[in-house]
Amino acid sequence: MFRQDKKCNIDGKMKCYEVPQYTALQAVADSFRSDDKLHLRNLCSDSVRCSGLVATYDCKSNESRKIILDYSRQQVTGETMELLFDLADKLALTDKRNDMRNGVKINVTEDRSVLHHCLRMPKGYDFSANPEALKEVHVVRDKISVFSEKVRSGEIRGATGKLLKNVVCIGIGGSQLGPEFVKEALRADSKGSKAAEGRTLVFLGNVDPVDFSVCTRDLDPSETMIVVISKTFTTAETMLNARTCKDWMIQGLKEEGINEKEIISKHIVAVSTAIEKCKSFGVDENNIFGFWDWVGGRYSVCSAVGVLPLSVQYSYEVMCEFLSGAHDIDEHFFEAPLRENIPVLLGLLGVWNSSFLGYECRALLPYSQALKRFPAHIQQVDMESNGKRVDLEGTPVPFLTGEINFGEAGTNGQHSFYQLLHQGRVVPADFIGFCESQTPIELSQAIVSNHDELMSNFFA
Repeated sequence: MFRQDKKCNIDGKMKCYEVPQYTALQAVADSFRSDDKLHLRNLCSDSVRCSGLVATYDCKSNESRKIILDYSRQQVTGETMELLFDLADKLALTDKRNDMRNGVKINVTEDRSVLHHCLRMPKGYDFSANPEALKEVHVVRDKISVFSEKVRSGEIRGATGKLLKNVVCIGIGGSQLGPEFVKEALRADSKGSKAAEGRTLVFLGNVDPVDFSVCTRDLDPSETMIVVISKTFTTAETMLNARTCKDWMIQGLKEEGINEKEIISKHIVAVSTAIEKCKSFGVDENNIFGFWDWVGGRYSVCSAVGVLPLSVQYSYEVMCEFLSGAHDIDEHFFEAPLRENIPVLLGLLGVWNSSFLGYECRALLPYSQALKRFPAHIQQVDMESNGKRVDLEGTPVPFLTGEINFGEAGTNGQHSFYQLLHQGRVVPADFIGFCESQTPIELSQAIVSNHDELMSNFFA
């Protein structure tokens, strides 16, 4: 959870885990383990404490919606949180947050900026830190807007003249997990599902031929577009799957008398920075969509990696709403004081549970079928980022870093692993619920609605 960098050194000597605030938190953690008064059953009976451990954010992109974080069921007190805020202040979290926002190269191991928040900024946004980056983002977004609408309207068609109704998205890691998570989240959204009628989007990541077979066996090559996602166009698994799909496409259409070059140019597009490699593969240069080295793969769903295939499936208009929501929470993260900042609060609680209380796991429990791929996405975002054994100077750290993330959509998970949560071992859990369902159902003979039944399980 803690990651050392050069700013964490105090007078060039002390590490972040050697500052007084860290030592104070260690002492508090010991008292939580030994004092029964600090057991969660007792903490939860303190109504004053519970009311103080809630943060609320009113969404600017949709004023009728808000996010409520109730962390009163975490094993903390108000005093614990103040110590965590003191530690964050000592380690200059606010300064580092501003550095990220302003394009400082906080990825010091690769000497890169971390600017995935730029992908979500609207046109005309005052991004004085790097206006050229924002300009480049919208050049690509405009290109996606035009291309996706032409595919959806039928202006762009396959080599036989048929509509391109199916998309096979080839990528692995961040090129799959983020876009697949969002695809599932939008399936039941009223606007998204209507826009996707008659369309199919599948993700091919595993090099196992079974995955290829399952993805393609029900698809007509003449109605299918392949999106190959690889920054360098050299990722081994992705390129083998790309060659496999390319052969599937050629074999499926060769009896139509269409030459190979035309088949590839009309059915295969790429998201990559390796223009010449894409062209050598046969991709039309107009069908190559770029992104940048300041976008880490696990954060790339808001780049062409995710926005291109998802715009073809759900429309660019729907994806703009998605990006607006992401920009909304970016602004909250960058501007809200730490004590009211939901992403910061979640991060500090993760540090407390993992680095101080010693809990190795975290369960992600969305009570929403639409978020069934959310745990898999966060596994990569969190565990690839925090799963380190050394600090940024290469020095081994004297504690375990990161949490083991796992999860399942409720109520399914209740019949899978909740017995361990209740009786086996302590596992901090993030429960995610929604006041309203995407697809509400009311049965005349039912005592409660399906969604109320779901949420009664959530609260229980």
